[in-house]
Amino acid sequence: MTCRSCLILLLILPLLFATSARATEDSLNIVATTTQAADLIRILSADLDGVSFTALMGAGVDPHLYQPTESDIVAMNQAEMVIYSGLHLEGKFDAVFEALSEQGVAIYALSDPVKDAGFVIGGYDLSEALINVDDPHFWFDPRNWQLTVADLAETLAALDPANAAGYRAKAAVYIEQLQLLYDWADAGMRSVAEGQRYLVTSHDAFQYFGAAFGWRMQAIQGMSTEDEAGVGDILETVDFVVNNEIPVLFVESSIPPDTIEAVIEAVRAQGWEARIGLRELFGDAMGEPGSFGGAYVGMLAQNALTIMQSYQCMGVAVVIPPWPPDLLPQPPDDLWNADCEGSATG
Repeated sequence: MTCRSCLILLLILPLLFATSARATEDSLNIVATTTQAADLIRILSADLDGVSFTALMGAGVDPHLYQPTESDIVAMNQAEMVIYSGLHLEGKFDAVFEALSEQGVAIYALSDPVKDAGFVIGGYDLSEALINVDDPHFWFDPRNWQLTVADLAETLAALDPANAAGYRAKAAVYIEQLQLLYDWADAGMRSVAEGQRYLVTSHDAFQYFGAAFGWRMQAIQGMSTEDEAGVGDILETVDFVVNNEIPVLFVESSIPPDTIEAVIEAVRAQGWEARIGLRELFGDAMGEPGSFGGAYVGMLAQNALTIMQSYQCMGVAVVIPPWPPDLLPQPPDDLWNADCEGSATG
């Protein structure tokens, strides 16, 4: 058993056995910043009495660049708890979070349990103002998300004792779902020969994803989309693609495709044929609510499926495992059955 597995097991135990009676009938109003945060609180609070939440960012919104609006500030001031991703992902919110905390609002960073457990990727230089910051895209490893789910459930249970049993029970079920997701994606992604496991994307959001499933990463932009890609970044990526004979590059849903298209054009000018993946990858934001990619499980599964199918369409040997029957939501038929003539840009 890995160290990470031990931590998850220790966090699951109270979820399975602890119970609590409702102490008050007071409501709990929660605000979630990112789409991932909103999806998680939706799952943990579903059908629980007196719990409501507001999501600030919508599908395809870039949290690196998102500026809190006046209505966002009002919603957070009226909340008992604000849940955010952390590690400077919501860089424009720092002063707001500090002020809210001073007013007694509970501020919870989803990245904290992952950071505390030692599973964040660090050592990046963002700017003169932020040196050696951690990579904020921790949720792309489902094992990290398991740690977050367990810790958030305990935090909610302490804040809202009346619903403690509900939070813990829902978290325990969801953690099992995340294990099914990880096992499915890991089997498929590692079916690609190790020397062909390269993922080239618009910006550096997939280091955790690559580490989880044994793929090497290359991105044109840095960790934050505030970092503009220059000619040197594009040329470096072109050399990487040609030298490693990478057949597919991927556009992200929250970033314009311009830089990837520039790399594709330059790669072809050097005599190597590469194409854009069958679909956009979900990067910093998930899909529309109610869609497969609008839930965390669907978002991560669709990314893995898009990568596997795109490589398969280019003649790379890939074994896509059957979808686990107990893992929800089920992928739609039009997603599962790839059209090799399609692409992210049509």
